[in-house]
Amino acid sequence: MQKLAPNDLLTLEAYARERGAFRARVLAHKQARSVPLGTHMTFLFEDRLTIQYQVQEMLRIERIFEAAGIQDELDAYNPLVPDGSNLKATLLIEFPDPDERAQRLAQLHGIEHRITLSVGALAPIAAIADEDMERSNDSKTSAVHFVRFELTPAHVAAFKRGEAVALAVDHPGYGARTTLSPATQTALAADLD
Repeated sequence: MQKLAPNDLLTLEAYARERGAFRARVLAHKQARSVPLGTHMTFLFEDRLTIQYQVQEMLRIERIFEAAGIQDELDAYNPLVPDGSNLKATLLIEFPDPDERAQRLAQLHGIEHRITLSVGALAPIAAIADEDMERSNDSKTSAVHFVRFELTPAHVAAFKRGEAVALAVDHPGYGARTTLSPATQTALAADLD
């Protein structure tokens, strides 16, 4: 999948005019790319469109219009665009109550390293977490992680054939497994080109 370049982005003025329609399109696009894992984890699988939206929003919020600033945002977000042999996701660990969240994030220390993706009968693929920076510390995990699943050619072929794909987490404080829906699997298969 091609990374974003400055000419792929709308100017601040154009984005202000088109933001409503663009946002609606991205939110609809994200529906098939959002995968809950248990009751407190959600994976938002990223692609070029979701990352374009993130960059456009950052440029808007920060009022960035200079070439160097735009390039900085692209450099920060482009690593989240899949490379054709992998799936990349933002992982959210969600506990609405702040006190419970603080307690549970301490209990779930290291959970980002206990996630796997399975395709058919092939060996599970371990998530590679937070390559850009360490988000956890010695006492707790973070509520947000960036993960990558690097697929072998056999995994890609099985994925595209429609063999069952499942996400799982196996941590002493949290275990769950979910099979991707056909709509999600179809959406994510487009990332593997």
